[in-house]
Amino acid sequence: MKVLVTGSDGYIGCLLAPYLRGRGHEVVGLDTGYYRDGWLFNDAASMPQSPLTLNKDIRQVEQSDLQGFDAVCHLAELSNDPLCENTPELTFEINHKGSVRLAELARAAGVKRFVYTSSCSVYGLGLGDAPVNEATPTHPQTAYAECKLLVERDVSALATHDFSPTFLRNATAYGASPRMRFDIVLNNLCGLAATTGRIAMTSDGSPWRPLVHVLDICEAVACTLEAPKEAIHNEVFNVGHDADNYQVREIAQIVADTYPGCGLSFGQTSADKRSYRVSFAKIHQQLPGFHCNWSARQGAEQLHDVFARIGLDAATFHARPFTRLKRLKNLCATGQIGEKFYWQR
Repeated sequence: MKVLVTGSDGYIGCLLAPYLRGRGHEVVGLDTGYYRDGWLFNDAASMPQSPLTLNKDIRQVEQSDLQGFDAVCHLAELSNDPLCENTPELTFEINHKGSVRLAELARAAGVKRFVYTSSCSVYGLGLGDAPVNEATPTHPQTAYAECKLLVERDVSALATHDFSPTFLRNATAYGASPRMRFDIVLNNLCGLAATTGRIAMTSDGSPWRPLVHVLDICEAVACTLEAPKEAIHNEVFNVGHDADNYQVREIAQIVADTYPGCGLSFGQTSADKRSYRVSFAKIHQQLPGFHCNWSARQGAEQLHDVFARIGLDAATFHARPFTRLKRLKNLCATGQIGEKFYWQR
């Protein structure tokens, strides 16, 4: 297939593009470049030739940009709950309206498949300890999660015999990527352990979170592109595996165990009520070829090895390019992007 990957310079996208190329697909990237100056490490796996990349905001994409593609894999959105809560109106403009418009243009351009990276955060509040699945009522708690559901609803309505959208509700990602993110839970805890030798939780760590390695997300996207149409047409899949449902305190313990001598303490009950366990049975049963290769413990060990190899220090851990909210606040404060997040001349 000829595939357009939006957000190709992001945490997932910079791995997804070469991953798809390695499976024989022709890949073109599209990215506005907010995080392009952040690159944490180099190795053989992260150094394949980068794809030709269109430097463009998804709100400015035109139908002609999408001509000739068989599929669009759409990752390019504002991708952090605190960031989206700080700019809710802009979040809806980019994440909801921008994504739906992209799907409309893709369909008009003759694109056959549209893979949308949604999120398990749409569940928001789970049903106690009972795992939720794709048919469970959703309870989004943030603007980020609300937009994911709105895109699912509106893009699903665009499905036709010739246009097959698929919605991948990813669990919380973790794992090493050259364009690293330190603002997601396991990555953040590993960074704290590596640079301070201590994890001091501000909450009691009781909420449930499902996790999935970034390369297992890439595998889900690839399998979706390669599956028979009847397996993926207008379908929703939770992406992860059942063994990687954890309470946050368990994630912290896994990280502390990976860093010998790391101190670990917990705080009080958090005001953040988001807590959900997720069933991943459907994707393993219905998406041909999909399986997860990583566990949270393996991911923590991977990060430990990468951080040791590059000598991760506190300055790098706290650097703006690796935390979404810090980076965009700086771009705004320095006038590089305007109040609508468009680049300024």
